[in-house]
Order: sequence, then structure tokens, then C-alpha cells
Amino acid sequence: MRTLVLWDVDLTLLDLRRLGGGWYREAVRELTGRDDGIMPAFAGRTDRWIAREMLLGVGAEPTDELIDRLHETVVRIACADQRRVADVGVVLPGVTEVLRDIAGRGDVVQTLVTGNLRRIAAIKVGAFGLDGYLDLAIGGYGEVSEQRSMLVAEALAGAGRRHGTPFTGEAVVVVGDTPHDVHAALAHGARAVAVATGSFPADALAAAGAHEVLPDLGDTRRALAAILP
Repeated sequence: MRTLVLWDVDLTLLDLRRLGGGWYREAVRELTGRDDGIMPAFAGRTDRWIAREMLLGVGAEPTDELIDRLHETVVRIACADQRRVADVGVVLPGVTEVLRDIAGRGDVVQTLVTGNLRRIAAIKVGAFGLDGYLDLAIGGYGEVSEQRSMLVAEALAGAGRRHGTPFTGEAVVVVGDTPHDVHAALAHGARAVAVATGSFPADALAAAGAHEVLPDLGDTRRALAAILP
């Protein structure tokens, strides 16, 4: 039986917290001429939710058309700024080793379930060479829905089409750093592995229902045992 591992990006694989908010703020300013809105908390949220909240924050009606325009603008700004990603970001402890080890197993598929837009996610993981371990074509991305569970559903559907077999239950593992990641996993009966590398402490992740909580992925053997028991 094949296993599908669905990775979050920000503060699970990478620490890039100094970039994304700036891209969004610049895009909102370009589209609306305003820059006085409150920056919402990004952790665990999808880019569709973030776009709506940021537009509301500057008094703009978050229509589907305007959200799509904002996303297009964010992608353009990020593409122009992508050389800075590797300069200001870092790969979190153990990430490369764990991804590489799992990629070497013929019975495991790895992709992303991330609040990032598809093209933003590709820029981020590509800047550190992590994209070689992941099938980005079958992931679940932030333009799909405001609800993170819908991103998991998108990834499950894509993986099922690609591999000709459904991925269900404990054959699916979601790895993330927020209760939103945990809840999205549990909504599909998947295994939830949480890492306390973001803004949520280990006890909050355990309380959310994570099957395993790790301080980070630095202990490769422990991480692999948690993800692929």
C-alpha cells in the first residue's frame, strides 16, 4: 500500500516569515492605493482567506474577481523578488534529510498541502532545491479555498488520478505546524504529524488532536518514525 505525505511549507519546511506579508502588502497597495489595513495572522491560513481579510482591512469588497487580481499581483511581485528567497529564508532542521529519505522509498508519494498559491509554493521550495523531492502537480494550494480541509481534498484527488488508486485514512499523512493543519488532516481521517516550529507550542498541537508532535524534524530517525510508523 502506498502512502501519501502532504507537507505544509511555511514554518514546517522553511522559515520565510519576513517575505510573504511584504508581498501581500505591496500587492494590496498597488491594487487599492491603500496600505493602512491590519495584517492578519497568516499561520495555517490559505491565501484565499488572507486575500479576503486584507482587502476587507482596507475597505475593499473582496469579490472573487478582486481576489484573483490580488493573487496575480502577489505572484508577479514574488517572481520579481524570488532571488531574495534563498537569501533571507532558511530550511528548518532536518527537513532536507527527511524529504530525501522518504523520496528514496518507492512506496511513498510526497507533495504539498499549503496555504500558499501554487506558484508561490513552487518559488519557495524551489529556491532551496526541495522541489526535487515533491510532486508539486498533485498538491493542494491556497487558491482553492479558504478552508484548509478542501486543500487536502484537492491533493487526495490529484494523487488518486496520478497513481490510479485512492489514498485514504492512515495511508495519508499531513505534516504541519498549526492546529489548522491538524484539523484538516483529521477531517479526512488522515494521520496528523505536527512540528512545533511555528507560533503554536507542542501542547496546543497535541490538544488539536495531532497523532504525533515533534519539536522539529532535526532528529531524523524520530521524525521518520512519526511520519511513517
